[in-house]
Amino acid sequence: MIPSWQGVYPALTTPFTAAEEIDFGLFDKKLEAQLNAGVHGIVLGGTLGEASSLLDEEKYDLVRFAVEKLANRAPVIMNIAAQTTRAAVEAAKEAEKCGANGLMLLPPMRYFADDQETLTYFHAVSEATPLPIMIYNNPVDYKILVTLKMFEKMAEWPTIQAVKESTRDVSNISRMINQFGDRFKILCGVDTIALESLMLGADGWVAGLVDAFPRETVVIYELVKAGRYDEAAKLYRWFLPLLELDIHPKLVQYIKLAEVATGLGTEYVRAPRLTLQGEEREKIWKTIQDAIAIRPKF
Repeated sequence: MIPSWQGVYPALTTPFTAAEEIDFGLFDKKLEAQLNAGVHGIVLGGTLGEASSLLDEEKYDLVRFAVEKLANRAPVIMNIAAQTTRAAVEAAKEAEKCGANGLMLLPPMRYFADDQETLTYFHAVSEATPLPIMIYNNPVDYKILVTLKMFEKMAEWPTIQAVKESTRDVSNISRMINQFGDRFKILCGVDTIALESLMLGADGWVAGLVDAFPRETVVIYELVKAGRYDEAAKLYRWFLPLLELDIHPKLVQYIKLAEVATGLGTEYVRAPRLTLQGEEREKIWKTIQDAIAIRPKF
């Protein structure tokens, strides 16, 4: 199934048991909840998926499981966050073998690669597999900015088709459209500016709070694309206190707590992350419960 790179693509959390093993029963439930809400694809092994604490084989197990369960009802995208070009290439090839429909690709991890090094890295992965690729542009968290000049070069590489736009600069959407037209699909990667991004022409939303609130996320996308901006803004204003959980260093724990509140997950994380405790947990729980108390009905 070829991804359109349009619509809502949940960055799925990875559910764990108390023993820190992947809970595939709960993962199955999460997949169905997202599909029932109308999402347009799923992203596995990203920041919210606790990629840094997953073994490579665990990531491939998640992909294989999702591909089988979704059965071509939605494309499965695997994130690659590697420290070396060789590892990234191997991951891309293995993702293809596992049945993934596309890749999300970060610049090299840990090493602060310059523009040419980053482009060479991206090109090596694009040459290793025919899978379509979405570049993850997040200089705030990962320190490397993928510039317009770099995208100018990547426009020559047909498998690089989209960008997860997480620069936090919404004007970058207009810059991309002005320079490249529709050559690259643009998906917002920051929940707190998703409405603005969609209204400025973003094609989709790689979302975080969708893990706990899938239908609300999809409805915002649908309203914007239908030109029903006032309705979208009203729903988005209700959602904003929750969406702000996506931009905190503990976004994994915060969003997993939101999943507990909506019956779509547990709080279990993999060390060195720890579950929320004390006043911090009470504060986040209150934010979630206050929103649920006035949750819109569909």
